Amino acid sequence: MEITEVRLALRESSEKRLKAYATLTFDSCFVVRNIKVIEGKNGLFVAMPSHKPKVACGKCRFKNDLGGRFCTQCGSPVSSQVVEPPADPGEQDRPEALAHRDIAHPITVEFRQYLQQKVLAAYEAELAKSHIHPSTGGSDKPE
Repeated sequence: MEITEVRLALRESSEKRLKAYATLTFDSCFVVRNIKVIEGKNGLFVAMPSHKPKVACGKCRFKNDLGGRFCTQCGSPVSSQVVEPPADPGEQDRPEALAHRDIAHPITVEFRQYLQQKVLAAYEAELAKSHIHPSTGGSDKPE
């Protein structure tokens, strides 16, 4: 499988860890959106698209984000019973697995490295083209 296109939308905030959103096209026929470029403790990394698990309100059945204590629809207390079970039963025991779940992700280490290299190279090229300084988020363009 080949990544045939990488499109980036830069985020220009100096205090935020989120640096860009990427959209990848695979083999000119499949698209994945909302891949994030994030500034971590050890430098930039690529985070795959994810969603927050939901819990149903016992009174009105509205689906609330996991971790909330009250229903955002009716105000009733909500339990922490997850509506959608994890794809991998072993994930249930890990609290970080309950915070966000990947929607799509590479299966092999080699493909993850290939994907990350392509996205980060496109990010660096986009930064150079837009004249945004990576450490400050500010523009290097003269005013």
